[in-house]
Amino acid sequence: MLSLPCAKINLGLNIVEKRPDGYHNLETVFYPIPLCDELQIEAAERDSLQTTGIPVEGSADNNLVMRAVRLLRGEGYAVPQVRIRLRKNIPSGAGLGGGSSDAAFTVKMLNEMFGLGMSVGEMERLVTRLGADCAFFVRATPVFAEGIGDVFSPVNLDLSGLFLVLIKPAETVSTKEAYALVKPQVSPLRLQEIIGQDVTTWRAAMRNDFEASVFPRHPEIARVKEELYRRGALYASMSGSGSSVFALFREPVKIETRHFLFTSLL
Repeated sequence: MLSLPCAKINLGLNIVEKRPDGYHNLETVFYPIPLCDELQIEAAERDSLQTTGIPVEGSADNNLVMRAVRLLRGEGYAVPQVRIRLRKNIPSGAGLGGGSSDAAFTVKMLNEMFGLGMSVGEMERLVTRLGADCAFFVRATPVFAEGIGDVFSPVNLDLSGLFLVLIKPAETVSTKEAYALVKPQVSPLRLQEIIGQDVTTWRAAMRNDFEASVFPRHPEIARVKEELYRRGALYASMSGSGSSVFALFREPVKIETRHFLFTSLL
């Protein structure tokens, strides 16, 4: 069985407060984009994971895909030994949720392949244990996210017809670093209100709170965003805690860069 785990971008990201447990409450809009990994699973005599494409750090046993398999078995689901092939097209350390998407799609595929009988809600609750944003990829439809990024509300948003340009510089930003430097603050405007307006208004009204702390330490990321606006972007932003930057355009735009580049019609 083959599936295509998609990436996501964050439309706005407000870090609202630091919680007593050390985590942060946030507000953001997750939006799926057509940059996808390729995930193939089949029954086998023993578990194995083969990765190709963009190199993946860490051991295969600790990959979120294999952790998803073990999580299902630990919950009592009859998942046989499987051979998994994963072609990575979504760069890691980019704020695009590639690993979380792979994990969620693994659970969805195994549920279908082996008749585990899990509902969408059950899969969402389970995969949250692998990462706060994993649950988003079970449905992979635009949502307003709160809490630590795991409390979803539907949002009426359709960016089809716009052109997406996504650039990831070679440098990475650790999530720990990004959260250590960010200053929580309540936004004067709710994201649901902002995204209901025309995209041309987003630049003045919507922000990613991580940019204020990340850009001074990683000026190349800031330069990418500046260049996208110079090229005529309607809206540009870092996604998540970085290091990828995306932009929305009315028309196709030719970009030449030494960095990872993805373009697509949404």
